[in-house]
Amino acid sequence: MVLILQTKNTIMKEEFIYYLWENRLLSNDLVTVDGEEVNIISVGIRNHDSGPDYLDTRIKIGDTLWVGHVEMHVNTSDWFRHGHQDDEAYNNVVLHVVYHNDCERLNIPTVEIAGKFDENILARYEGFMRSRQWIPCEKIISNVQQFTWLSWLERLVVERLETEVKDVFTCLVENNYDWEETVYQRVMRYLGMKVNNDAFERLAKILPLKILRKHIDNALQVEAMIFGCAGFLEGMFEEPYPVLLQREFKILKSKFNLSVMPMACWKFLRMRPPNFPTVRLAQTASLICSCDTLFSKILTINDLKTIRNVFDVKTNDYWDTHFIFGKPSKKMTKTFGTTAVDMLIINAIAPVLFCYGIYHDNEALKEKSLGFLEKMKPEDNLVIRKFEKMGVNVCNAQQSQAVLHLYKCYCKKRKCLNCRVFSALFKKM
Repeated sequence: MVLILQTKNTIMKEEFIYYLWENRLLSNDLVTVDGEEVNIISVGIRNHDSGPDYLDTRIKIGDTLWVGHVEMHVNTSDWFRHGHQDDEAYNNVVLHVVYHNDCERLNIPTVEIAGKFDENILARYEGFMRSRQWIPCEKIISNVQQFTWLSWLERLVVERLETEVKDVFTCLVENNYDWEETVYQRVMRYLGMKVNNDAFERLAKILPLKILRKHIDNALQVEAMIFGCAGFLEGMFEEPYPVLLQREFKILKSKFNLSVMPMACWKFLRMRPPNFPTVRLAQTASLICSCDTLFSKILTINDLKTIRNVFDVKTNDYWDTHFIFGKPSKKMTKTFGTTAVDMLIINAIAPVLFCYGIYHDNEALKEKSLGFLEKMKPEDNLVIRKFEKMGVNVCNAQQSQAVLHLYKCYCKKRKCLNCRVFSALFKKM
C-alpha cells in the first residue's frame, strides 16, 4: 500500500522517505520526538518482503547504540493502522521514522523528518511526478553519462530475466519439472506475435508436447492434432489436404480425448499473412517433427547461428500456396524469418536457459543466456524508438530488453526514486 500525505503544496510518499534515508539526505541534527539526539551509523538493508522497511540498522539514540530494524511511515498513526502493534515481526524495531508525528501512543523512539531535509529535493521530485511527458525525464534523459547508463542497463536486464524466471518456474511446477514441456509452452506463446500469444499458450496447454511426441514420426498426424485442437479443422473442406488432416484428427481426438478451441480465439485482423496463426501453427508442426527435444539441443549449443538454424524448418508443401485453409495464394515458402526466430530466442529460449542456470546453480548457463542477448540486434518497437529519439543508444537485444523493463516497471509506474537515471539527474540538478 502506498501512503500519501497531501497538503496544499506537498505530496509525501513513503518511497520518498526511503530515498532520503538511503541517500543520507536527512539533516544531521535529528532528534526523537522526546528530544533525544539520533545518529545514523548504518542505514541497514532495504526489506522488500513483509516486515520492517530496513533491517540490521545501527543507530545511536542518546548515549545508546541500537542494532535492529527501522520502520517508516508518512504518519505515526500508520503504525496502528497497519496493525504493527500486534505483529511480532516488528518487535525488534529500534526507530520509527515519520514525516508527520500525529500521535503520541507509540512506545518506540520516533523521528519526525518534516523540515529536516532540503525541500528543493521534494519540489524536484514532485515536478517529476506531475510531468505530462511520455516519461518524467524525457527532456533531460540525454544528460545521463554513458557509464551510468551501461551499469544500470546491465542490472535491469538481469532484473527482467529474474522476473521472467518466476513465470518459468510457475510453468515448470505445473509441468512436473519437465523442461521440454516448459520450453514448448514458452515457444508456443511467443509464436503468437503478441496478438495471438494467449491463444497459442492455451493450445500448448490443451495439447501437451508429450502427446505430440507419441506420433513424432508422422508429420501428418502431428499437424492434424495441432490444427484440430486449435479449431481450424471444424467445418467442410474441398481440398484433399485439409480433408486428410480432418480425418486423422477425428481418430486422434478420440484416442487422446483431445479438446478443441473455439475459432474465435484466433485473430487475423491487421496481421501480415506470413504471421497468420495458421502459418505459425504449420511451422510449429515442422519444428516439433524436426526436433522434439528442443531444450536438450539448445543446452549443447554455444553459438547464436546454430540456435537459429534449429528453427530453419520447411512446412508441408500445402502451405507453399496457402496462408489459410481453402484459399490458394501465390507460391511462397513459409519459413521462420530472422525477426521471428530472434523474438523466440529473446522471449522464450533465453529466459528458460537463465532459469535452468539458477535451478542448477550454473553461472555458465546464465552467462550464456545473457551472451545470446548481447550478440543479437536490439528489438524494433515503439518504446525502443522513443528512447533512441531521446538520445539513449540501444546497441543490442540485452539493452533493448533492459530498456523495455525500465519503461514497464519504472517509467510507467513513476518509480523514479528507484531508478539510477533519476538519481544521476538529481545530482546534476
